[in-house]
Amino acid sequence: MQDRPIPIPLTTRLDTVGHWLAPLGLRAILAWEFFESGREKLLGQSWFDQLAGQFPLPFSLLSANLNWTLATWLELLGAVALLLGLGTRFVAYALIVLTVVATYAVHWPTEWASLAELWQGYAVTDKGYGNFKLPLLYVLMLLPLLLRGAGPLSLDGLLMHRRTHGNALPAAANHAGHAVWSAVLILLGLPLALLLPWAGGALIAIGIALAALCRASARARAGA
Repeated sequence: MQDRPIPIPLTTRLDTVGHWLAPLGLRAILAWEFFESGREKLLGQSWFDQLAGQFPLPFSLLSANLNWTLATWLELLGAVALLLGLGTRFVAYALIVLTVVATYAVHWPTEWASLAELWQGYAVTDKGYGNFKLPLLYVLMLLPLLLRGAGPLSLDGLLMHRRTHGNALPAAANHAGHAVWSAVLILLGLPLALLLPWAGGALIAIGIALAALCRASARARAGA
């Protein structure tokens, strides 16, 4: 009597489809949003001179026109790169930094006494408490692309497939070690520290601690 094949769970099938389509959906909608924003800047007049003194370092050292040009072309070229899935992790991080800087300069409340008061700025329209709802959503949508990449339906996926000749990566490569976690925490903590210094500082501190732990473990293994 032949063994019956084990049915594949529906969730597993959905995971397979999601692996292909979910990153594509994120890339497409984010590409549209950032391209629209960049196109409006390209065709409009700069209003960054009205934000004198509101940009964080090092952008406060640049002229308003230069900041406008950098933001315009990062949004336009970043949108194209997201749509094609080219250099996706780098582009996603660059757009996260751009979004955090824009939030700091434009959308963040000038004063807030508690987290409950700050959260009143989670809105599209500024009613005196800021309006950081859309920037926050963009950052949260960019995070999966930063951490997971563009997915198979992308130029990044095609290049990776060619490099590995279609072979599966080693099992160890599927697990982030201390060094990777350290780098991710520090990279995310840096822009977050602009808006919430205590939260960003905590991520940076944890990342540095993990880096030190990783280095100590490597030295211990080398000395064994």
